[in-house]
Amino acid sequence: MATSTIKTNYPALYTLVVVFFFWGFIAAGNSIFIPFCKSYFSLDQFQSQLVDFAFYTAYYLGALLLFAFGNSSNKDLVSSWGYKKSIIYGLLFSALGAGAMIVAVEANLYIGMLVGLFIVALGFSLQQTAANPFAISLGDPITGADRVNLGGGINSFGTTIGPLIIAFALFGSTKMVTEEQIKLLSLNKVVLLYVCVGVLFLIAAAMFYFSKKVPDGKVIEPVEKSNKALILLLIMTLFLGVCFAPVFNSYRTQEAQQLETFQNEYQVIVNQLKQYTAEEQQSDLMAQVLVENRNNLSVEIKPLKDKLEFSRMYWLIGALAVVVLGLLSALFFSKKNTNGWGAMQYPQLVLGMIAIFLYVGVEVGVGSNLGELLTLPDFGGLASSEIAPYISMYWGSLMIGRWAGAISVFKLSDAKKQLLMFVVPLIALAVIYLVNFIAGQNMSNLYYYVICVLLQIVAFKVSKNKPVKTLLVFAVFGLLAMFVGLSTTGTVAIYAFLSGGLACSIMWPAIFNLSLLGLGKYTSQGSAFLVMMILGGGIIPPIQGKLSDIIGIHQSYIISFICFAYLLFFAIAVKKILKKQNINADEVAD
Repeated sequence: MATSTIKTNYPALYTLVVVFFFWGFIAAGNSIFIPFCKSYFSLDQFQSQLVDFAFYTAYYLGALLLFAFGNSSNKDLVSSWGYKKSIIYGLLFSALGAGAMIVAVEANLYIGMLVGLFIVALGFSLQQTAANPFAISLGDPITGADRVNLGGGINSFGTTIGPLIIAFALFGSTKMVTEEQIKLLSLNKVVLLYVCVGVLFLIAAAMFYFSKKVPDGKVIEPVEKSNKALILLLIMTLFLGVCFAPVFNSYRTQEAQQLETFQNEYQVIVNQLKQYTAEEQQSDLMAQVLVENRNNLSVEIKPLKDKLEFSRMYWLIGALAVVVLGLLSALFFSKKNTNGWGAMQYPQLVLGMIAIFLYVGVEVGVGSNLGELLTLPDFGGLASSEIAPYISMYWGSLMIGRWAGAISVFKLSDAKKQLLMFVVPLIALAVIYLVNFIAGQNMSNLYYYVICVLLQIVAFKVSKNKPVKTLLVFAVFGLLAMFVGLSTTGTVAIYAFLSGGLACSIMWPAIFNLSLLGLGKYTSQGSAFLVMMILGGGIIPPIQGKLSDIIGIHQSYIISFICFAYLLFFAIAVKKILKKQNINADEVAD
């Protein structure tokens, strides 16, 4: 076999992987930021999940704007700018978002922080649109997957250390900070953190701009016009706004203010009652009055809270329905006339868009709600300052799977692949332990997590590097993990929920590959549609957060179970769809 004469541009590649690190660092750090904001700003679980809403909605809107511009002007903006300039512009936009975060932190405004994160993620959206094809273009296309996987490995390393650094910025070296102490913390270190992040964005942009070895990356790609698909996406966006607006407005109504007053009064009485023993509460006259007042307030609070929470939940379910039913309507209408639907005329792509939406939703939702789960007595009763090693292990679990998944792209003998498939996940696990030890975190409660990693190794062996089988096996893995987590408490349940990261780790490439098979000239457009569905990270976690406000954080993980159930359905359905199109998905490498 002839050796390729196309050499990899390693200086450009090493510069490029820096942006992959940023994506993982900031995204995983949000899992620490969420419980902190909940305590610091006295939020409910839904409001704290707006961190994810702001961050991942920006990905969707950024990709949608690029698609809308390309469809209307018949010119792909990223291709015409070139990958190099697109990444530079994205980094500068993210630096602007870091500046907005600094201003918001100084002003102590939660909504300002959300705006800052939104701007950071808009920059990430532009970077991500350019970075993956740019990595492929920096050498032989045959080895392009190797370069993308290198970026993915660096991204996963960012997700592992991000929570540790964010936790240090918020809590310092203190291991135990109570909720009351969190409210009194100074945010000076958060300002310093985002000053550093903003400066790093600018340095990375400068590296790209001044580097002579980073090519412009300009390509000429025809834009496949899909007016009907664009109209559908715009209508969906409008209706998503219609669904979320009443939820946001409900926090400013008279009923919400009355509920907040009652809850504050209730909490004051609860704190006063802590001064009395159980016997004194039965005999002391003052204590009896407090108990009676507490009980009366409880009667007032329940119907008021139920009315508000169920109303909010209905609107959030409506938002979910907008996405799912909106996409399915594309299948219905494109069957009658494919003209104007572009990539959305293919059922594997539409069902894959829903799969990516739910996949990102469950990946983000499990991690973002984990901090609140760990505050429950049955799950350790941890303070927000103590959850960093668990969050690091969850996001590190995605690194474990991605490092293992990257083995298949290298030309190795079967014996070496089998050996590395066992060794690499354990090395990745050791890296997670090492960075946590260096950060001074106590990992003693997570030593036996190696059992879950060994189960993942078995899942890899069973899946045999086939995308359908991989998705099916790991969807079952995720389903079983969520079932065990929902059915138990303590260490077993914590390990089960952490294993959600192991289940998710290898799903993205499998869903992407299966969704794009057979799209032909619409492959690039289909890829853009799939990136838009990162939106799931902005909608599923808030839905879980609101469900948590109603039925409790532990039971709210039923959302994750349902997401994995759909991914299992997609694995089964897409194989049948591709078979009808005479495409054998089992012959396609993952």
